[in-house]
Amino acid sequence: MPIRTSDAEWHGTIREGHGHMRFGGGAYDGAYSWNSRFSDGGGTNPEELLAAAHAGCYSMALSGDLTKAGFKPVDIRTSAEVHLEQIDGAWTITLIELTCGAEVPGVDKATFARIAEGAKAGCPMSKALAAVKITLDATLKG
Repeated sequence: MPIRTSDAEWHGTIREGHGHMRFGGGAYDGAYSWNSRFSDGGGTNPEELLAAAHAGCYSMALSGDLTKAGFKPVDIRTSAEVHLEQIDGAWTITLIELTCGAEVPGVDKATFARIAEGAKAGCPMSKALAAVKITLDATLKG
């Protein structure tokens, strides 16, 4: 089975320092800082990258589950919102909200909702992030 890697570096103090993150496959290479993570500064942050990974994983899982059920999805678009809050003085991811819209000919709303929830539970990222509450708002389009 494949093993995926990425790396990060940090220079300086937590508030004044800066860092850099890279995906092992080369698709992303960019800066992050205190301001990009906890304020409105430029660059990215670990939570944004986690959101992208979860949205991508869920979209693929839903496509796979729909296909296994005999449907051919045309378009699946998922966004993920990762909530980062201070709990007892520690930064904590408290919620991940997945929002998905999909065009899937021939599937009824109830079947789609059942398959969408199953994909949320079965998605490898959802499994890895099971300590966090994950919600899903899935809409069948068309």
